[in-house]
Amino acid sequence: MSPTPAISPTVKLADVRMRDACILPDAASQTYYLVASARGAGVRAYTSKDLVTWQGPQIIFSAPPGLWPDAHITAVWAPELHFYRGKYYLFLTFNTPDQFAEQWRNWLPRVKRGSQVLVGDTPLGPFKALQNHSTPPADMMTLDGTLWVEDGVPYMVFCHEWVQIKDGTIECIPLKEDLSEAVGEPVRLFDGSDAAWSKKSPEYGCHVTDGPYLYKSKSGKLLMVWSSAGEKGYTTGVAISDSGKVKGPWRQQAEPLFADDGGHAMIFRRFDGTLMLTLHQPNSVSERIHLFELEDTGETLVIKKPF
Repeated sequence: MSPTPAISPTVKLADVRMRDACILPDAASQTYYLVASARGAGVRAYTSKDLVTWQGPQIIFSAPPGLWPDAHITAVWAPELHFYRGKYYLFLTFNTPDQFAEQWRNWLPRVKRGSQVLVGDTPLGPFKALQNHSTPPADMMTLDGTLWVEDGVPYMVFCHEWVQIKDGTIECIPLKEDLSEAVGEPVRLFDGSDAAWSKKSPEYGCHVTDGPYLYKSKSGKLLMVWSSAGEKGYTTGVAISDSGKVKGPWRQQAEPLFADDGGHAMIFRRFDGTLMLTLHQPNSVSERIHLFELEDTGETLVIKKPF
């Protein structure tokens, strides 16, 4: 007699330590899929029908040994789940302890770290890496890659790590139609120091760039939420491309969207059409995922109320 399949436990987001999470509303199954990093260089997933009670976690990806031949992957950061052209894609960051040849005195290790694309046929995988190196150039320290499609062209929008360049940037690079690899060179969209609310690190003199996520407003402006350090800790701001194009030019909203030690935000719509924001708060060992209802004013984004 076959064993009874294990049933995933039911949890509330307030009870689970988690950061840098992404929620995909899957129209085909009318199910919300939440993905986040897991120990052992993996990705965990939770599912929900109502965004209130969740089942999970289940591990949907673990980095196989030797995935990057020239580096030892030790962690996955900030996975995102996207549905694109009939398949499901994980955009995630692999971290390693392996150092580049060029190191700076009195500085953090400059290591091989990069964003990469994986593909699967279902939201829960299995997922396969499309390359054996990061999707942006492997000599760049990159993280927090996300998907944006414009005029039929897919792009990865990602952060160039401040550890490598001091003033972190957000950049984009075009991808092949099947997302299998980048085509062309990265384009810098803006620097972390461009935002008036972004606070320079007193220890390293740097500006952090984290967690870009893009959204086309009802007026046609392209909006990007992204995170850095602020006066009250981790902070989420809004960058605006008035042209509606990913290559900008970009300007920074003077006041942040969320300034109370919370960030790495992303945007999605509930199945009833309500626009939603998710982020983690606080930015510490007790972090939790928080959901908010969001308003698109056409000019910017405004948090309406917690969900």
